[in-house]
Amino acid sequence: MYTLLLRPILFCFDPEKVHHFTFSLIRNVSKIPGIPSLFRSLYQVNDKALERELFGLKFKNPVGLAAGFDKNAVLYNELANFGFGFIEIGTVTPKGQVGNPKKRLFRLKDDKGIINRMGFNNEGLQAAIAQLKKNKGKLIIGGNIGKNTATAPEDYTKDYLECFNALHPYVDYFVLNVSCPNVGSHAKLNDKDYLLELISEVQKANNTFTQQKPILLKIAPDLNTNQLDEIIELIAETHLDGVIASNTSVDRTGLKASEERLAEIGNGGLSGQPIKAKSTKVIKYLADKSRKAFPIIGVGGIHSAEDALEKIEAGADLVQIYTGFIYQGPKLIKDINKALIKKAN
Repeated sequence: MYTLLLRPILFCFDPEKVHHFTFSLIRNVSKIPGIPSLFRSLYQVNDKALERELFGLKFKNPVGLAAGFDKNAVLYNELANFGFGFIEIGTVTPKGQVGNPKKRLFRLKDDKGIINRMGFNNEGLQAAIAQLKKNKGKLIIGGNIGKNTATAPEDYTKDYLECFNALHPYVDYFVLNVSCPNVGSHAKLNDKDYLLELISEVQKANNTFTQQKPILLKIAPDLNTNQLDEIIELIAETHLDGVIASNTSVDRTGLKASEERLAEIGNGGLSGQPIKAKSTKVIKYLADKSRKAFPIIGVGGIHSAEDALEKIEAGADLVQIYTGFIYQGPKLIKDINKALIKKAN
């Protein structure tokens, strides 16, 4: 129903406006008695074969929603009804910020992709905490954290620590987002020496809590093998809990969209089908080269059950969807989980 009826209508309008409209729709429809249980009956798949245990957390299934969809943690309780095993909120920054000027979100329909340059638009740390206090405990929540755009380079770590310490009681795991191409000083965030400093400081903060939370690093799909080797060394050195591979790409190679259209859109991170192979290649390299030394969450271009299985066969322990959720709707989650059960039997 989604791909045949709803998507063609939604895709007639501005993507960012549609995003807000869809949020309101899901929130309001979910208030109608019986609708949440209807969604659960339509989309949730419960089976022991789907359960995964990673970094001390038990996931009821390995299909998650990637960061960027529910930035301000306002819809995770409702989204849980669609069958996700976990949801990652954010990226959250200490202060609320409007992000980059609009228009900043673009569909590439022929490529089944999206280009965005949102720029960490979010309502800030305190707004996210207020929403997370409403958690009904339906599933695992990840906290994706970053720095404010206006923050000076010498204070980047302070921003991450502020988010980490304040969100610690409310999320189950953390993601250090250092790979978004839409924020300033991208180079410093990918410098190995700086990452060592950042991870070390966040881990020190983690150790001050009675219960430590897993910390993962989200990396770009555009890293070369030398850079990926550095990531493997970094994880071995810091004992980080895992990696999310991958974020959006700045590469425009092989797109069906015309040069004119791409010039009109301008810069931004590319997600969806065009980065599927690139993301899978990164996952496979990390898994093979490290001899599966750490957990990997695979994300990038998952639009079908087959795409998800491909990521898992490459070495991903869990998967996340975002653009595929927009293009395929909630049935995608069910399709992936059913395919995983079939594979397990």
